[in-house]
Amino acid sequence: MLLRNKKKHDINKQKWIGIGGHLLEKETPDECVQREFTEETGLTLLDYKLRGLVTFISDEYETVQMWLYTASKFEGKLKPCDEGELHWIDIDKILSLNLWEGDLKFLELIKKPTPFFTMKLSYQGERLVEYKVQFH
Repeated sequence: MLLRNKKKHDINKQKWIGIGGHLLEKETPDECVQREFTEETGLTLLDYKLRGLVTFISDEYETVQMWLYTASKFEGKLKPCDEGELHWIDIDKILSLNLWEGDLKFLELIKKPTPFFTMKLSYQGERLVEYKVQFH
């Protein structure tokens, strides 16, 4: 997990989030997850799985979609991240971290062998006001 504590103006300031980033032009979600994983951790993914598509809606920011992956195998040496502090967190302790309320919803799902899902998380400020999930 990544504790976002290095950028001055950061919507995720002092929150724990997974690693990730934005899809580049002509890049697939699979290519993006591999690139972002390596850029932020120094590690190379060897085995990963697409678990869901999450849509974040906000009254303050534009709508964002997140392709949600889990990884089971990687190689390399962990390097410092310029966006925050990387920490290995036991999966049973993740839900006790300072997380976005909606992140609790999808993190709870990916702890189990759930089918692919789409999820809608709507926020007013930092408060989650709507949550919908559909399994496929």
